[in-house]
This record gives sequence, C-alpha cells and structure tokens, in this order.
Amino acid sequence: MELPRYDINKYDPKRMMLIPFLIFLVAAAIVGFTFVNTGMPVTPGIDFAGGTAVTIHTTDTKEQIQAFYTGYPLTSIDEGVGSAGYYIKFGPMSNEEMMKFNEETIAKYPDASIDQIGASFGATLQSQALIALLFAFIGMAVVVFIAFRKLVPAATVVFAGIADITITAGVMNVLGIELSLATTAALLMLIGYSVDSNILLTSKVLKRQGKLTDKMAGAFHTGFIMTTTTLAAIVAMLVVALIGQVPTLYNIAAVLVIGLICDMIFTWAFNAGVLRLYMEKEEGKKQPANNKPKIKGTKS
Repeated sequence: MELPRYDINKYDPKRMMLIPFLIFLVAAAIVGFTFVNTGMPVTPGIDFAGGTAVTIHTTDTKEQIQAFYTGYPLTSIDEGVGSAGYYIKFGPMSNEEMMKFNEETIAKYPDASIDQIGASFGATLQSQALIALLFAFIGMAVVVFIAFRKLVPAATVVFAGIADITITAGVMNVLGIELSLATTAALLMLIGYSVDSNILLTSKVLKRQGKLTDKMAGAFHTGFIMTTTTLAAIVAMLVVALIGQVPTLYNIAAVLVIGLICDMIFTWAFNAGVLRLYMEKEEGKKQPANNKPKIKGTKS
C-alpha cells in the first residue's frame, strides 16, 4: 500500500495557512469564554474545582439515584464501574452537608466508596497544573530557538504547539471533557508530540540540501508514519475504554486523538505554508547576488 504523496506546490501557501489559523481563532474564543466563566481554560473537574465522587454498585436506575440525591449538587452519573456500577460526581459541599451526605449514602449504599476533594486543595492543583503547562511551553520555546536560531521557523514551531493545545482545549469544552489530572497529563504529552512533528519538518527543510518539494515529501513520509502509528494505538485505547466504560481512560485517549489530528493539520498546512514562504524569501535574497554580472577589468 502506497503512502499519500505530499506536494506543497499544488497549494497556495497563504490558503494553506488560513484554514488552520481560523480554527485556532475560534478555539481561542471558546477557551477565553470558558476562562472568564470558570477561571480555567477548560471546564475544571473534581480534581481542580473540588467536590465529591461516589462509586456504588446497585440495581437502581439513574432516575432513582438522581431522586435519592435531590438537594445535593449532583453533576453527573456515569455507568460502567464494574457490574451494575455507577460513578457519581457532586459539586463542593459545606461540612454540614458533607456529614449528612456521608450518613445517607452509607445507609442507602453500604458498599459505597466516597472520595472528597476540598475546594482549597482543588485551587492548589489548578495553580500547579497551570505552572506545569507554562514551564512546558517555556522549555519547548528555549529548545526550539537553540536548535534553529532563526526567528521565523522557531516561532512557527512554538506557535504550532500553542495552537495545538488551544484547539484541543476548545474541542474539550465543546464535547464536555473536563480538565482533570489525567487530561492535564494528556495535554502535556501533546506538547511533546507537536514539537516532535514540527521539528522534524523544520529541520529537514532548513538543514538538508535539495529541492524544497523533495524535502517536504521526505519529511511528510516520516511524519505521516510516525503520527498515524501513534494515532492508531490511541484510537484502539479509545475503543477499549468506550467498550469497557472507563471514563478516565476514555478522556485521556479522546484528548490525545483530538490533539494529534490538530497537530497533523497545523504541521502540514500552517507550518509547511510558513516554511515555503520563508524559504522562497531566503532564496530570493540570495539570487540577485548569484546572478550579478561580473565586471571585467579595463586597460589603462
């Protein structure tokens, strides 16, 4: 089976850059709106907002469970925790509410497992997660600028990483995937995937000899195999998590699938378009000097 061919000359570079950039703007607006409302770029889950999670095994229906917990800040009821199991999430509660909640839950479901995260601890985790993402971006930017030492290609790699995370966060908000410790780890992984694919493209274009089309095609061949192999493995994990109804694993896999698709779009459309314009400009600067006619000496 022959791999898809990539010929950048078939497309106008500015049009290639336009579509991913518009997607980024829409995602940035969604992330900004969420940040204004929640204080986080993605709707925070229990890990960051605080709350209570209860795991129960019962033959009660969702409607019966919802009726039992009337008066409490119930946020979601997920199925699939073992046989006839439910994973129930609640928002933050006062100490008095929590004590009453625990008594009623244990009385109704003696085998229930109750986990609580306080709002203050969730706020601490929020700040730590944001610091982790910030340091990851700073580290990425430093490494990229040291590797290339050219402003435009290096800045494009950094922007592609930022755009990849921003679009993924925007899609998470649309699909209702909450920000948790697990999905934060997935976002950090995406920074590595994004930098890897974009550095592959940029290094082959800048540091190898030959025609731009050949260098792009070679980079695409390697990058396509690398990304699709990873994507196939993660899709398999997503399917397993969906069949087994494992919410945490499903959320991690979903975030990675979204991010890898965004990375492919930005790497081979936006970054490739920028590199083509940059290389054509650089070649245009060199050409006049090479074609300058030589002045022959005159006899006195």
